[in-house]
Amino acid sequence: MGGKLWALFFMLTALAALAATFAGPLLGVGFPGDGRAYTTIGVKIDSLFMLILWIVVVVFIGTQLALGYVLWKGAEAATTGRPAQFSHGNPTLEVIWTIIPAAILLFLAIYQMDVWAEYRIKTMIPKANEVVAEVTARQFEWRIRYPQAGKPLGLRPQPDDVHTVNDLRVPVGRSVSINLRTEDVQHSFFVPHLRIKQDAVPGKVIPVWFHVTKAGEYDLVCAELCGWGHYKMKARVLAMPEDEFQAWKKQIAVEQFTDGVTAAAPDSNQTPNTAE
Repeated sequence: MGGKLWALFFMLTALAALAATFAGPLLGVGFPGDGRAYTTIGVKIDSLFMLILWIVVVVFIGTQLALGYVLWKGAEAATTGRPAQFSHGNPTLEVIWTIIPAAILLFLAIYQMDVWAEYRIKTMIPKANEVVAEVTARQFEWRIRYPQAGKPLGLRPQPDDVHTVNDLRVPVGRSVSINLRTEDVQHSFFVPHLRIKQDAVPGKVIPVWFHVTKAGEYDLVCAELCGWGHYKMKARVLAMPEDEFQAWKKQIAVEQFTDGVTAAAPDSNQTPNTAE
């Protein structure tokens, strides 16, 4: 009886895996935020993830059902006294279960190449892309440099650049990119809700492009253990409508370049000096 219970247990885990695979994406369980990706590249990455997930689930269900079947038959044989059958290998079967996984891996490797190339190869970045900011990681914060409104971002800091800390703002509805670099050790720029992740490697300036489709505030964290204060590298990406983004750039520039000191009004009671 114990063998049949184990057989039922393993078969039921297959059904549980199937149910979790359906319910997870619908309920947003196991995914950042509400489970949706809010970049165009993120949607494609999620599609690849779901494809791999379903392949794994089908394989898992098949192995669990096969295991349950063997246990069930073994339990029946034990109750009837029928002798067990032993096998010393089946070359044909071993060849089959070697070729099938190899074919699946080869298919995945080829199938994902377009998404990988679109995300990682510089020449595949959309032509209409704008470099909106330079993001510099350092222990333990993110420093962001924006060009003055109406000017392109220079590779080197300019006197009229605008700076923020742990606050990256980008427009929604069009392709933009950042130049990612690090001042010290290796960090990793990670925005889970947008499915964006890129290592910041010392000595390199790495472009990272994306197209945010929904305005909102998204967590920015470091995904590379970079030192004792690694946990403090939490920032935000604020995706804004285009007009709000441009207005913010002008406002932050005024605030940054205004020292708060106003010129004193001339004293009307003071006798002006006259030349003798």
